[in-house]
Amino acid sequence: MFSFFSKKHFLIDHLDGFIDIHNHILPSIDDGAKTVEDSIELIKNFSEFGVTDFICTPHIMENYYPNNANTITSSLSLLENALKMNNLEHVNLEAAAEHMIDSGFEKILEDKQIMPLAKNYLLIEMSYLQASINFDEAVKKIKKSNYSPILAHPERYVYFHNKLKSLNKIKDTGVFFQLNMLSLSNYYGKDVNKVAIHLIKENLIDFIASDTHSINHINQLKKITVTTSLLDLLFPIITKTIYSFK
Repeated sequence: MFSFFSKKHFLIDHLDGFIDIHNHILPSIDDGAKTVEDSIELIKNFSEFGVTDFICTPHIMENYYPNNANTITSSLSLLENALKMNNLEHVNLEAAAEHMIDSGFEKILEDKQIMPLAKNYLLIEMSYLQASINFDEAVKKIKKSNYSPILAHPERYVYFHNKLKSLNKIKDTGVFFQLNMLSLSNYYGKDVNKVAIHLIKENLIDFIASDTHSINHINQLKKITVTTSLLDLLFPIITKTIYSFK
């Protein structure tokens, strides 16, 4: 029997005016866009479905991507100049970062070398292999420094998949959760998708973002469909993301 609630909707049809708060579109700075041309291609594809506002969040990761305010703002300036040359002045860019909670994070925080979003949010992540040993202490120090931590893609940390209550405990400490759009498909695997849906239904997700690194991510994003019932749960998250970072 046909059910209205089983109808599928393309996610991108509901992103017009969205602000993407987590992406890797800045050129030549991490594992995202390699060149300015790559960045422009990503931005043009986003524009096709009405997304023209970005908070760019390259990695700050000890030993891999040791970025700082200088490297990030330099890459931002390079891309902003390219926008003018490509008649894309309507695109709005801001710079922040995705901070790995590693052995070097707390010094970066203490030295005030972090790159927050919207002045008081701080996007953080952990390794996909194991939870950060200093995560709890880092969160305490972030909050003591008057920042609100946002944990990127909690659904992707597989070591939490069999103990989801651990995520509840993290949430209870005042950490915001940001879902990756691609987790709404099986792009990262069925288990990640299952956990993503669980977190949405449990009202544990605060924000949503693309975490785009490449044109392949954009192409996969364009394919994502969701049911009417899931879309109803996503609307408040999409709206909260927009209004929190306008």
